[in-house]
Amino acid sequence: MKEDAKQRKRHVDKASDLSMVRQCELLEIHRSGLYYAPKGESELNLELMRMVDEEHMLHPWLGVPRMTDWLREDKGIKINKKRIERLFRLMGISAVGPKPNTSKRGKGALHKVFKYLLRNLKAEGPNHVWAMDITYIPVKGGYLYLCAVIDLYSRYVVGWSLSNTMTSEWCRRTLETAVMEHGTPEILNTDQGSQFTAKEFHTWVTAPEQGIRLSMDGIGRAIDNIFIERLWRSVKYEHVYLFPADDGLECYRGLRKYFDYYNEERRHQSLERQVPSTYYQHKKRKAA
Repeated sequence: MKEDAKQRKRHVDKASDLSMVRQCELLEIHRSGLYYAPKGESELNLELMRMVDEEHMLHPWLGVPRMTDWLREDKGIKINKKRIERLFRLMGISAVGPKPNTSKRGKGALHKVFKYLLRNLKAEGPNHVWAMDITYIPVKGGYLYLCAVIDLYSRYVVGWSLSNTMTSEWCRRTLETAVMEHGTPEILNTDQGSQFTAKEFHTWVTAPEQGIRLSMDGIGRAIDNIFIERLWRSVKYEHVYLFPADDGLECYRGLRKYFDYYNEERRHQSLERQVPSTYYQHKKRKAA
């Protein structure tokens, strides 16, 4: 027994010598899961955010006024329109349609909007067109943000990450990891959120060594990024709402399991009833 205790202590001491980055790699845990702390929102706001998120997934055309009416009339919640407006901005959502986006756009010389390149364009193979977006994920006592990158040809999720905050650096790192693991896309499509228009993000994407053409949706046109919007719907209705996480680490592990299922087991009618990974890898090998 004493020898077992000494051996366990040696393992603990050895593990403590490893950097946090290396420990996370060995355990296959994202660092954001370890550093997660609930956001400082009231219980009412957190509940409203969850309700708004679910309703937005079902009826993405509802803007702040109609969402406020829905909460007041259908749910019996006496709520101020300005509160819902703030929560929309906080969650990074807006109504689908050709109208001003309630999401905060970046301003100034460091932010740049790129032309939308996907009009009448059909993805012709793996790594032709990728789409990237951020969504809100409710967690007990708070919330996290999920960033994902999807290959439009195969619906294969080439990269994803969780974070406490929405930053351009986080988005760039997520994309950089996807490129390292799966190669470089010809076109990357995003919305006009400040994380993507920021210099730190767009200069890396469009650098000559990357060779990526950056495309951005029109203002308030979430429908332009329809494939990743469908991904969010699948993630939330097939996992997040069914299995609410108690903390960031549980959230990360659950999403990792779901994305493995989505890529490796979930069949798509549009992919000839194949799973994304099979469609992505087969077409990629054939192209090579």
